[in-house]
Amino acid sequence: MLRKFTSDWIHDGKEGFVSDHCIILDDSGVVAGFRKLDENERRECVYYPGMLVPGLINAHCHLELSHLRGKFESGTGLIAFLKSVVAYRETDPEDVLRAISDADSEMQRQGIVAVGDISNKVDTLETKRRSPIHYHTFVEAFDFLQEGLADNMFEQYRTVYDGFEGMPRSLVPHAPYSVSQRLFAMIRDFGTGASGIQSIHNQESPDEDQLFLTGGGAYRRFWESFGFSMENFQASGNDAVACITGQMDPGQRLLCVHNTCMDSDQIKRMVEWNPEVRFVSCPNANLFIENRLPDYRTFVDRNARMALGTDSLSSNWRLSILSEMQTVLRYNSWLSLEEVLKWACHHGAVALKLENELGSFEQGKKPGVNWIRDVRMDKGRLHLGSLAQVVPVS
Repeated sequence: MLRKFTSDWIHDGKEGFVSDHCIILDDSGVVAGFRKLDENERRECVYYPGMLVPGLINAHCHLELSHLRGKFESGTGLIAFLKSVVAYRETDPEDVLRAISDADSEMQRQGIVAVGDISNKVDTLETKRRSPIHYHTFVEAFDFLQEGLADNMFEQYRTVYDGFEGMPRSLVPHAPYSVSQRLFAMIRDFGTGASGIQSIHNQESPDEDQLFLTGGGAYRRFWESFGFSMENFQASGNDAVACITGQMDPGQRLLCVHNTCMDSDQIKRMVEWNPEVRFVSCPNANLFIENRLPDYRTFVDRNARMALGTDSLSSNWRLSILSEMQTVLRYNSWLSLEEVLKWACHHGAVALKLENELGSFEQGKKPGVNWIRDVRMDKGRLHLGSLAQVVPVS
């Protein structure tokens, strides 16, 4: 039996808003049709006042850090935040697993249908097996810029990677400031397998470039504070983006995450090196940690392909892509809801190579349907109201 849905406005996830349309799903949730309504069909549709959109994509999350919710102060800066994560990460395993399960349920309630999830352990394995959410696990490796640790750390994280066998997964570097050239090479040689997707934290703070330009700055002191010698680290004289483009495979899709301090030239260089790069922004986490946002206008002017993530509950108040959209629009009124919804739907699906299944209302896909309440029209543009919320309807 076919189910039919309509609303005041429907965003197809890919192209933009339409009105007087009907979404038709078969019994399994696959889109059987998406077309203009006629008067007879209107009576057959379930009407949702407001807006209907496809399932939302969370392109970057750290599900395994969910037990750290509410543990840290905001606005401390990235270095202080990282020290807090190290200090508080280990806790009762049952609490960790319970928090992971609760966070997964929270994302389901927020209409999220796919997640690019960072893992350093296998703690999230059972939740991912049970969840209806599509997870792509990025097993993230680092060696504290210590070439002598590269072999052992690579084996440690390859074991974690093997633990997610049978699930979509990639073995990836954490960030330029935490991965030695030797470990970069080992990860590159290992490859991405069938997934063809890479991920890396990028340009999270000004100290990242400082490390590579001069060999100094906060990251050097950060590693030394944990007892790691930086005597053998040689600054390249180029920025951290040059480290990424020099060490990673340009033939694979790349999720560059955060990009808080990225400038126009760096965006241009990254896209020229790898046209498959997707820039994933986690605005609430950026505000939580650094109290700043990326310059979104620079990315739009460069026609950069954007997606949205939540980061973890250690650096965010909730796991909601709607909340991330609201933050972007609150501080960038020149951006439209129509455009940012593309980031949250189709662009996120493309980032995770799920564009043939999720992200838009197109025949044969199974994207899910979300109802967004409290939407208003002002001066010819749709806006989210102060009480806007997501309700999954299929």
